[in-house]
Amino acid sequence: MTRSGMGRVARASGSLCALAMVAVWPCAALAKDTGLIFVSNEKTNNIVVLDPKTLKIVKDMKVSRRPRDMHFNADHTLLYVACGDDDVIDVIDVARLDIIRKIATGSSPETFAFDEARNRLYVSNEEASSISVIDLAQGITIHEVPTGAEPEGVFVDETGKNLYATSEVGDLVHLIDPEAGAVVNDVVVGTRPRRFAATPNGKELWVTTEMSGEVWIIDRASFTAAGKIEFLPPGMRKTDVTPVGIAMTRDGKTAFVTLGHAGHIAFVDVATRKILAYVLVGKRAWGVTLSKDEKTLYVANGLGDDITLVDVASRRATQSVPVGRIPWGVVIDE
Repeated sequence: MTRSGMGRVARASGSLCALAMVAVWPCAALAKDTGLIFVSNEKTNNIVVLDPKTLKIVKDMKVSRRPRDMHFNADHTLLYVACGDDDVIDVIDVARLDIIRKIATGSSPETFAFDEARNRLYVSNEEASSISVIDLAQGITIHEVPTGAEPEGVFVDETGKNLYATSEVGDLVHLIDPEAGAVVNDVVVGTRPRRFAATPNGKELWVTTEMSGEVWIIDRASFTAAGKIEFLPPGMRKTDVTPVGIAMTRDGKTAFVTLGHAGHIAFVDVATRKILAYVLVGKRAWGVTLSKDEKTLYVANGLGDDITLVDVASRRATQSVPVGRIPWGVVIDE
């Protein structure tokens, strides 16, 4: 969604009840693999940091406006945050929980991907209709790749030679040559494609298509659409089903798809493409992250101002935690 669609960021009218629970996090705990849970909140312009055991807020970090996608670097010393209304990526020192750098992007960065081998970021600029290829060492854009309108999802393959991006308005997935800085092929998918998950065997790319209520599956070898999955939780209208977030287990057997306004997350068998279960979560289920031990899903509920924890084994929601206004995504330091 663009800035005009979201509206200008409102001034905070008061402290959130959730933020009154801020606890003290011991300095000794600030090391690698802390288990700390980071949640980006679009409207309150902050990252809240949760204790993994108590789920209490241990840090409320003000960042640049409209924080959305987040990624750690390889050793989890730094957390990168795309901030859509200030056209920057904030870089957070994970040990100190402070912003140490800002990297300029195009207009309204939403999601991005790392290429650690080349020390690059690939950033989707929603309002610029482009992908920025950024050299991290220099902090400069080396390519600005024109795309279809409102690009969002970004995925770079294992070789670093193929970059994929969705265009929400164009109903397209682009294949981009990052060295040349150009789109080399397109495939048409469902309405308003959003985000990606790749199967571990390197054969398929799964793409959520928000307004058609589907996940489209792209064969990476031929770069063609190879199928799609439709969703409809019991008691929901088809128009409520708006898939956005997607995650997959390391063995590639199970995918998890948030269904937006339908307020559910779907468990999907990857091999058969059959839906295994629907789990009720919160209002406008959006971002989703799977814990490293693959026992827990963390779902950001954009209109519920909370995250929901889901036990993977039992396929049950176990707890909801207030975080901030319009949470976008969750990452875990583990």
